[in-house]
Amino acid sequence: MTDTATTAAPVVFAVPGDIDQRTGGYGYDRRLMAALRDGGTAVEHLQLGDGFPAPGAADLAGADAAFRALADGTVVLVDGLAGGAMADVMTAHGGRLRFVYLCHHPLAIETGLDFATAERLRVSEAAGLGAARAVVVTSPATAETVVALFGLPRERVTVALPGTDPRPAAACAGDPRVLLTVATLTRRKGHDVLITALGRIKALPFRARFVGGETFDPAWAAKLRAMVAAHGLEDRVTFVGPVDDTAGELSAADVFVLPSRYEGYGMAFAEALAHGLPVVAARAGAVPDVVPEAAGALVPPDDPEALAAALAGLLTNRKRLEAARAGSRAAGAALPSWADTAAVIRPVLEGVRG
Repeated sequence: MTDTATTAAPVVFAVPGDIDQRTGGYGYDRRLMAALRDGGTAVEHLQLGDGFPAPGAADLAGADAAFRALADGTVVLVDGLAGGAMADVMTAHGGRLRFVYLCHHPLAIETGLDFATAERLRVSEAAGLGAARAVVVTSPATAETVVALFGLPRERVTVALPGTDPRPAAACAGDPRVLLTVATLTRRKGHDVLITALGRIKALPFRARFVGGETFDPAWAAKLRAMVAAHGLEDRVTFVGPVDDTAGELSAADVFVLPSRYEGYGMAFAEALAHGLPVVAARAGAVPDVVPEAAGALVPPDDPEALAAALAGLLTNRKRLEAARAGSRAAGAALPSWADTAAVIRPVLEGVRG
């Protein structure tokens, strides 16, 4: 800890909406803020409007006013969920504020966007990134994506992997086996692929639990419920909703499965590894950076047949399950802590302070 860290003006962390939302990105923001403070960096939380990444006029005006109230030279760590959707605001204040842009996942490549929306977000996010003096991303895969998509110099981009807390190993003793998914119910997370795969292995004994909020895309959540009914899985699949702490769910599970179509990192996968759970996932985005093959199985995205085969292998072969548990536990033990994450980001924040 340095004198600069303890005596300098606070870093302002600008995050849209309720920071207590139960998503990986918001979890990263909460834990990073706490870890920076624990390490001696003063941080003030600035709550922006809850309309991002599709802000209304009031959200944009509020962000502009909030930034305008900050003193010249203030270091502002801005979450990309907002920073990528308010190009004019970022550009207007980029000359006098020292923005550091935290990109969890480029907005323009969210699953399900039409071309016009994706292009509008790409242009907006490029401007937001251009107004920043440094960029932080949560995985090497996301670093390569933002460099390729926005033409950023690689040296401007810092990778700060999310931290993970040590956890006791799950017993994996369910009868029947419990297949756990932790993710908000959005198109990108691939619940539809999973439901189709589960329909193909109905003859095997299992229970599936879908932990995650349904309010981000209620129409999609309703479609998923209809798919469960259509596959005759209503007595096998439970929509749990969001939970404050997923540790209890992870401890009681036998296999973690999430066939996301893209992940900027995938904190839920890291949590599963910390619990020593076999993991079945799609080989998409940063997932292979987090989940080794030895921890379970990586299958092609949007491939319910391959997903079903991988799940069936773990459900019917105890030796394979135990090998995956060992691989998962080893990978979990190597994950960074939140103090490690803060230690990577702290020099970036001090570097832009000048």
